[in-house]
Amino acid sequence: MSATSVLIHLFGEIALLLWGITMVNSGVQRAFGSDLRWILGMALRTRLQAFLAGVGVTTVLQSSTATALMVSSFTAGGAVDIVPALAVMLGANVGTTLIVQVLSFDVSLIFPVLIFGGFMAFRRGKTSRTKDLGRVAIGLGLMLLSLHLLSETIHLIENSAVLKELLASIASDPLILVLLSAIFAWIAHSSVAAMLLIMSLAAAGVIGPSAALVMVLGANLGSAFNPFLEAMGGDPAKIRVPVGNLATRVIGCAVALPLIDPILTAMALIDPNPSRLAANFHTIFNVALAVLFILPLPWIAKLLVRLFPEKLQASDPGVPQYLDKDALDTPSVALSNAAREVLRMVDTVEAMLRSSQDLFREDDISRVDQVSRTDDVLDRLFSAIRRYLSSINHEALSEAEAKRLSDILAFAINLEHIGDIIDKNLMELAAKRIKNHMRLPKDSLEDITSMHAKLLEHLQLAASVLMFQDIGSARRLVSEKERFRDLERAVAQKHLDQLRSGRTAGDTSAIQLDIVRDLKRIEAHIASTGHSLLEQSGELKPSRLTS
Repeated sequence: MSATSVLIHLFGEIALLLWGITMVNSGVQRAFGSDLRWILGMALRTRLQAFLAGVGVTTVLQSSTATALMVSSFTAGGAVDIVPALAVMLGANVGTTLIVQVLSFDVSLIFPVLIFGGFMAFRRGKTSRTKDLGRVAIGLGLMLLSLHLLSETIHLIENSAVLKELLASIASDPLILVLLSAIFAWIAHSSVAAMLLIMSLAAAGVIGPSAALVMVLGANLGSAFNPFLEAMGGDPAKIRVPVGNLATRVIGCAVALPLIDPILTAMALIDPNPSRLAANFHTIFNVALAVLFILPLPWIAKLLVRLFPEKLQASDPGVPQYLDKDALDTPSVALSNAAREVLRMVDTVEAMLRSSQDLFREDDISRVDQVSRTDDVLDRLFSAIRRYLSSINHEALSEAEAKRLSDILAFAINLEHIGDIIDKNLMELAAKRIKNHMRLPKDSLEDITSMHAKLLEHLQLAASVLMFQDIGSARRLVSEKERFRDLERAVAQKHLDQLRSGRTAGDTSAIQLDIVRDLKRIEAHIASTGHSLLEQSGELKPSRLTS
């Protein structure tokens, strides 16, 4: 086979390997993404817990970049300290070595079983999780198949004088080996793929054991560049964890590179097999970095904070704070970001409701314009959230995540409608009252204040239902809607009675009735969050709650 044919086969088999890794990652994300994120969030308390969580989550995901995105969702805005975040990355680097350890043994012959079993699970599975696990099995099978094909193709290099001479010249320069290996890991977005290629080259004797260990250093260095490059260009504080991760790799490579020969001699005593040698060095290197850096992490964190302070910007409430575009390929993180941004919409609506309540007592016409500007802020936040949700990788969504996306978007739409009711209806009534010097009766003001208070309470309850999916809170929210409707009817009837008896002016009464009607519309939008959850759980009949 000619050198060109060998290279074409090599590129195709590497692409198959990368596709297998992608399938495993997306399958795990769909099946267990929210669970893994919960585990990671619970572990971000101590360095040891964070380290172990990083090992476990990354072993399952086979992607330290995906783990880094999850960590960034917790560290955004200072919710989690940088020290446990750095500990997670030390663990993530160790986690990537475990799958390499497994694949360093001859397990290629089980790929037909994995692909067939995965296909059957994907086609015949009755639940979305079963189908996703089928995707994982197919991905693992494709990885093993690609390794089998790679080993056969790489053996052909021995018969190509051109390729043998090229590789021999490259292998003679350690710095070039590190650079090429790092570039491959960076382009592939996977140290696992780089390691498997290195192990295949070493097993075939195309590169020597010393060159293989040097390339392992390059693979570790290259995989640290992806999170670093993705974090560049935004808030300097966002780049702290990627820089810390990259710095530990650079230091480790700088120390290990001059010591490759004595390291090789010592490790050959454990297992002289070239493929296993590379895998073992990969694991030992990352474990050594974890042991070396986990204790001084607080000092490293202080240095990173000093080097990369938070960007101080003029506050613009309409600019989203949590919609991280780098998280769009990790649905569990992206949905969490969107939910956090929706809570900012809740705060904005709450501020508008409080202003609305005051404007039926006070005569400050300037506050009407202020509420209108606040509605513009709400509209901008809604537009940003809607665009963000539409940009999420929908192919990677599990069934539960797709439903979660729908719930978040529906809640945001309801909040935007509430803002429009306040701005275009209630503020028009408030402005009319102020311009015509109308005074609402004391008992009417008390009714309006009471209804506003209920709306504010129900708004917070609806936000709780969205965030925690609590059935009890959803039932209470729907029940409160019925009570609010009774209150609205009672208030409306009282105004009609006052109008018939001549105890209130017709214009004033009309304003009061319109206010009550609009507040009822707002309550309907708020309560719909509870309706949605109860319908999903089968606890809501067409017209009323079940017992």
